[in-house]
Amino acid sequence: MNPSRSESPAGTSLLTQDYFSLFGLPRQFDLQADHVESAWKRLQSVVHPDRFAGGGDLQRRMALQWSTRINEAHQVLREPVGRATYLLGLWGVDVQAESNTSMPEDFLLRQMAWREELEEIQTAGPGAGTQASRARLLQDVLEIWQAGLKGLSAALSAEPSREDLARAAQLVRQLMFVKKFEQELTAL
Repeated sequence: MNPSRSESPAGTSLLTQDYFSLFGLPRQFDLQADHVESAWKRLQSVVHPDRFAGGGDLQRRMALQWSTRINEAHQVLREPVGRATYLLGLWGVDVQAESNTSMPEDFLLRQMAWREELEEIQTAGPGAGTQASRARLLQDVLEIWQAGLKGLSAALSAEPSREDLARAAQLVRQLMFVKKFEQELTAL
């Protein structure tokens, strides 16, 4: 591969291919993590800027652009919420993470309960009881995370309907909250 040419063997610009095509992966939510990792490593081994340190300015710039694009794709495809958001975008669906805060009532109630439990844990301070409470809360959060991923997998099937896509966008927004809450909880 010559970094001074931004074309793949098929003639499509590597810098404009969608991330799935760039990695040679099917455009789907369910991807095996090891396939994403091996595609990333394979591509980086070919275009990493260190390989072109002795080349001309154009080669070095193109290698840097390719490497950056490949790293961006890797960051998105390896993480399920990012992958779902990206996939929805390819299908023309904006997740509206910043502007759409509506959630199902049961999820809102769960959020409130989690927040209350987190406050109790923080107020109680260190101890065996708080560690057990924290572990139970973390288990609940991880169960909701797994259920959300299963929901995304079902909603983002081969031929998702408009309803499936809307459901997936809602699940992405919920999982963003779940992930943030899990990070807060594990930081205790």
